[in-house]
Amino acid sequence: MFTSVGNSIAESVVQDPLRPSISIIIDDIGYRLKAGTRAIQLPGAIAYAFLPHTPHAITLAKLAHSHNKEIMLHAPMQAADAEKNRLLGPGALTMEMSEQQIINTLQADLASIPHVTGINNHMGSLLTRHPGHMLWVMRELNRRGDLFFVDSLTSNQSVARQVANEFSVPALQRDIFLDHLADEAHINQQFDKLITLAKRRGSAVAIAHPYKETLNVLEKRLLELESLEINLIPVSVMIQQRRDPQWQASLSHSPKAVKSLKP
Repeated sequence: MFTSVGNSIAESVVQDPLRPSISIIIDDIGYRLKAGTRAIQLPGAIAYAFLPHTPHAITLAKLAHSHNKEIMLHAPMQAADAEKNRLLGPGALTMEMSEQQIINTLQADLASIPHVTGINNHMGSLLTRHPGHMLWVMRELNRRGDLFFVDSLTSNQSVARQVANEFSVPALQRDIFLDHLADEAHINQQFDKLITLAKRRGSAVAIAHPYKETLNVLEKRLLELESLEINLIPVSVMIQQRRDPQWQASLSHSPKAVKSLKP
């Protein structure tokens, strides 16, 4: 059965539960040791999504775990763009695979990353559009019962979250890409959009990457969250909050939430 993050991570989230919340996932961890190490030093409950079978994944996952960070598998999935598929790397889930091949590959990917609590897709603009392949993935996650899924939403035709819901796999989808352009001005604008969306809706999920420009921005902007009255929470905590009608009701009636909803 899916539960929230381990006690050490959950206990680090001691912020006002009535504030708007954001979760941030840093993707593509595992190839670059220096960038990955710098990313893990970011303050707060950042989640880190590790590419499977990469040179530094185990070392960096253990480091992240020692910092009470949430660890995810960044599962490579086939893209619609053939050029992008050349960059999928090892452990990819592709359209030509059988159900058993999908399951075996996913299990091996999960086994390659210690302390995993959830999954999101790396690329996947083709695979996530296909209900059959998503059924195989979510049925395996349901069988395990201890993992959540975040749809990176690389295609607006994705059915991943819908199928996850059908198999009772706790799931969210990405709201904002912070660094579609690796430019500090753009990343700052996207961070502003993330905060605005969280204040308007109560919560929001962002995905970023361990680019130098992204880390430069986050090292500064994360320190502003307290003054902005925004919580930074683990992905699994956000999933539990969104599934909790009492939390939704308390947020919608709190003075802070009402104030944030005003134009």
